[in-house]
Amino acid sequence: MEAKAIIDAVLDFDQEKTAQLVRAHLDLGEDALKILDQALIAAMDEVGRQFSAGVFFVPEMLMAAEAMRAGLEVLRPHLARSDIKAKGTIIIGTVKGDVHDIGKNMVAMMLECAGYSVIDLGVDVSKSKFLASAKKYQAHIVAISALLSTTLAEMEAVVADVRTKGGGSFKTLVGGAPVTASFAAEIGADGYSPDAAGAVSMVRSLISA
Repeated sequence: MEAKAIIDAVLDFDQEKTAQLVRAHLDLGEDALKILDQALIAAMDEVGRQFSAGVFFVPEMLMAAEAMRAGLEVLRPHLARSDIKAKGTIIIGTVKGDVHDIGKNMVAMMLECAGYSVIDLGVDVSKSKFLASAKKYQAHIVAISALLSTTLAEMEAVVADVRTKGGGSFKTLVGGAPVTASFAAEIGADGYSPDAAGAVSMVRSLISA
């Protein structure tokens, strides 16, 4: 398939054009999974590279993620009909006491566009809800966000709860402005990422490990 046009539309932050091109490829009988892999996921990887290179910043990543989501919405019914399994299930949320969600939403969108099933619990999420949801949806990873330094203790409590009461079934991924790699290691998280693009890479490595 000719994926470049879809990738370019995403990089131009054009939601309408991205959706139109995805629909056009489907109308031509193109395989939904191929469109996902070769166009939307490829676009997301390029967005990650642009971010790492300092070409894109958070606003551009958000706009690109919205364009990818527009394409994904067109694709979703076809993926469901073709009985394609998601690459993994991710529970994501912002810890109790914190209502910031821009970073979390971006990670959720990027993961969704990368082919994962994402259960977004929203903000101000209790540790018991993280664990209960992980068990309910048989998640592979529990992704935990915090933007306030005052809620880092809550993040630590969530990681401990998932580790001790989850029976070793779930891996934890942490992130947010006050979170560092050393803090993540200190609290026993399985993974850490400073940004959305890195979160996708980390999820890939945690699930394949």
